[in-house]
Amino acid sequence: MTIITAYETDSSRWEALVQRDRSAEGYFYTGVKTTGIYCRPACPSRLPKRENVEFYDNRESAEQAGYRPCKRCQPESESPQFEQTEMISKACRAIEDSDTPPSLSVLASQANLSPWHFHRLFKATVGVTPKQYATTHRSHKLRTGLSSETSVTDVIYESGFASSARAYESASSHLGMTPTAYRNGGKGLVIRIAIGQCFLGNVLVGATESGICAIEFGDDPEIMKRQFVERFSNANVVSDDRDFNDWLDEVVEYIETPELGLDLPLDIQGTAFQRRVWDALKRLPSGTTVSYGELASKIGSPTSARAVAQACASNRVAVAVPCHRVVRQDGELGGYKWGIERKRMLLRREGNSSI
Repeated sequence: MTIITAYETDSSRWEALVQRDRSAEGYFYTGVKTTGIYCRPACPSRLPKRENVEFYDNRESAEQAGYRPCKRCQPESESPQFEQTEMISKACRAIEDSDTPPSLSVLASQANLSPWHFHRLFKATVGVTPKQYATTHRSHKLRTGLSSETSVTDVIYESGFASSARAYESASSHLGMTPTAYRNGGKGLVIRIAIGQCFLGNVLVGATESGICAIEFGDDPEIMKRQFVERFSNANVVSDDRDFNDWLDEVVEYIETPELGLDLPLDIQGTAFQRRVWDALKRLPSGTTVSYGELASKIGSPTSARAVAQACASNRVAVAVPCHRVVRQDGELGGYKWGIERKRMLLRREGNSSI
């Protein structure tokens, strides 16, 4: 999770605007064509239509485009929230630019705060602790480096790992396999897959020896299979294992009758923050919904609604980790990786009559 680049795309900026995400403060501004004004992401004004919105990296570019500042959110003036975000952003850059992650005391000293206060603000803003952020960034560098032609050993040390042993130990949770296997496109990894039918259309189920690693929906089974195989080009993807059809049948039964629950092992890899979000989602009762902000509060990070939304979008095991139960603050469905209509159908199947 990289706070500095969290809002690079228009889609992520629009989602932040829809959620009135205060953690997006200072990262971008919105210009509304029909009113000629520009606002902060969390402006309480009525949400404009998507086609009327333009995004700007800073106030100056919005004003140069002819927009005037909103009188409600006053984007021309700085706020304590903006200053706090800037401070945490600098700390993130310090972590990313250091070969060895700075200690908590060093980061707190640079921010002129006590270690306890800094730790609390950092977690509230980013969603994870400074140590977890450093671990995630190091793993991201490892993943990126393994996509280059640099030797695996050099990538390990350039990513900040003190030894190959530490890198291989970390790789199981962040890559889902060893660094060498990841470099080789899953070489040596056996993944069983099967495609079946449910009331949502086609469903692909994939599993390693550790458990289910993918539950995906789609319209064309051949395209679904081809895309899955391409992600693990050198893995041994087995699609004719008849015994695995029992797992497929159990997943389909769960999709059709969610109150039965799913009693199969999962093999899902993610950051510490993502796992906290996914664990909280698995505890949500069937038929209930929760907003991104409410889910952020449930995991102890009330200002991390944006990071929660990203964790939901990173979920590869649909329904097993029920991210379809997360809705916008106003009760609208919001986004869903497998399509809004599938999200609506899932919630209605679970007995949620308000959708």
